[in-house]
Amino acid sequence: MKRRIISILVAIMMLAALIVPSAVLAENDDEENFETVIIFTNDVHCGIEDGWGYAGLAKLKKDFEAEGKNTLLVDAGDHAQGGPIGTLSHGGYIIDIMNFVGYDLATPGNHEFDYGMDRFFELVDAANYPYVSANFMHYENGQPTGAVLDAYKIFEEGGLKIAFVGLSTPETITKSTPTYFQNDQGEYIYGFCQDNTGDALVEAAQAAIDAAHADGADIVIVLGHCGIDEQSAPWRSTDLIPRLHGINAFIDGHSHSVINEMLTDADGNPVALVQTGTKLSNVGILKISESRSVITAEIVPAPEEVEVDPETQEFIDGINAEFEELLHTVVAYTDHILTVNDPDTGERAVRSKETNLGDLCADAYRELFGADIAFVNGGGVRANINEGEITFENIINVHPFGNMACLVEVTGQQILDALEMGSRNCPDENGGFLQVAGLTYEIHTDMEPNVIVGDDKMWQGPAGIPYRVQNVRVMNRETGEYEPLDLTKTYTLASHNYMLKNQGDGFAMFGTANVTILQDEVMIDNAVLINYIQSMSGGDVTFEDGTVVTYDHIVQGYQDPRGEGRIVIVSETEPEPEPTEEPVPTSDPTPPATGAITVIGFGVMALLAGAGAVIFRKKED
Repeated sequence: MKRRIISILVAIMMLAALIVPSAVLAENDDEENFETVIIFTNDVHCGIEDGWGYAGLAKLKKDFEAEGKNTLLVDAGDHAQGGPIGTLSHGGYIIDIMNFVGYDLATPGNHEFDYGMDRFFELVDAANYPYVSANFMHYENGQPTGAVLDAYKIFEEGGLKIAFVGLSTPETITKSTPTYFQNDQGEYIYGFCQDNTGDALVEAAQAAIDAAHADGADIVIVLGHCGIDEQSAPWRSTDLIPRLHGINAFIDGHSHSVINEMLTDADGNPVALVQTGTKLSNVGILKISESRSVITAEIVPAPEEVEVDPETQEFIDGINAEFEELLHTVVAYTDHILTVNDPDTGERAVRSKETNLGDLCADAYRELFGADIAFVNGGGVRANINEGEITFENIINVHPFGNMACLVEVTGQQILDALEMGSRNCPDENGGFLQVAGLTYEIHTDMEPNVIVGDDKMWQGPAGIPYRVQNVRVMNRETGEYEPLDLTKTYTLASHNYMLKNQGDGFAMFGTANVTILQDEVMIDNAVLINYIQSMSGGDVTFEDGTVVTYDHIVQGYQDPRGEGRIVIVSETEPEPEPTEEPVPTSDPTPPATGAITVIGFGVMALLAGAGAVIFRKKED
């Protein structure tokens, strides 16, 4: 990342030109007459040198402190996972960097749990700052019995008591690894106050808010990892704020959104809702006036040239040096992009439709085991592999989670149910959308999903209506021909422990009690992809300047960024094609009714309130 030291005056001028307009809670004082600053980040996902970078963030913090401001630095979760440094150190180096920068507080996001519960508690212990979460609970017999972490933390700054109440999304159970929160008998021993009304989460949050006020808090801020995505209802920040009493601001995360707007709480009082996007592309700043009557919220984009703190940059450089040789080792070459995006719009597509990188990742699992079928969840395919040399770092960025490859035996009915579960939000996104190998299928988006999910968003069964997933056909390995899925037949299915054993993304039709494990956790996910690419033959590559380079491995196939046509999206606006041969028997039976479909998403966002409130929102992928 290009960085040069520039004067503080120039930096301030640049920020003034770039800054997102402020949300103002009151206007009794001059906004600039402030004495307390709260700097906040969210969803950094190991982007230690992206955007502001942690070294730029450290410089910003030190500048406020040098001006005599009371300064706090907090994070709203998902910092320890998402890049090579996090993956290879199981989050350890991220905590080291955050300690060095001088964070004062954090709340755990769902991805802080991706390395397992033992490692989560090791990271918490290693942090020089506390973690807070009012709704992360011990569970017994399906009910919460007590908080795992402190629900809130009060800081005294300039005679002002500022309380931060932590909230972690109940989606953590399915958006991390479900079995991490269970005992050996499959019983939940940890949970996040998940229910399909949001009542339990509101109750836990309000209890912490009330306790903070009872402890003398002058200002209460929710530090939450909740988000605004429709699929996160009823646990979104926009669901919670109108139901809560006694909060001044809600620092949010999880949805990778850029938000600076004013909502109203249950009493009609203004509440600033803020979120900074992802990977330090922005930094958030709350300023509290000397009279305590004004709070302004600013979302500050990273300038083109970021002034960094030299000591922090030196510390980060030392960590990078340890990984540099390994990360930049070239493992293969591709003459075309392998992408998670739609080539027409540039928007992320891997969570709602087929892409060539999704095909490649699924094929890697299928070929590793010689399986009939392979699944890869779209949420687990995280980054493009651009045209040119492929490094170990590129592969880790695609598969940063460290999931372990498994082979299981399942029925055709389980295959169909999983495809239906994964496609339930289509054409909208779903991290559990299934990229596939060894089969093809259609998604009829004009039909309701035949899915019942529980309060925790886990699959409970079909809803008793026709499946929107139809014409599922499985490749016969002996003949190479595609045949209709047989719901009563058993198939070998390759994927990873997150889905097949731990029921990640809500795939409860799988799990150790529901599948026959044939090969258990034989290889880490990025090694599966590397090995598959390195099974491809190599050769000479001639570049434009006439240079000829010999690569041992060159990606074969996968030329079309849209993939090979394994997944066909059918909507009511698209005419059905004329049949050219005998129709293929369908594999979309209508099972007996078992109940109604749980609503997957909820209505529009809460109405904005507060005279003169300035709104800015942008979605970042």
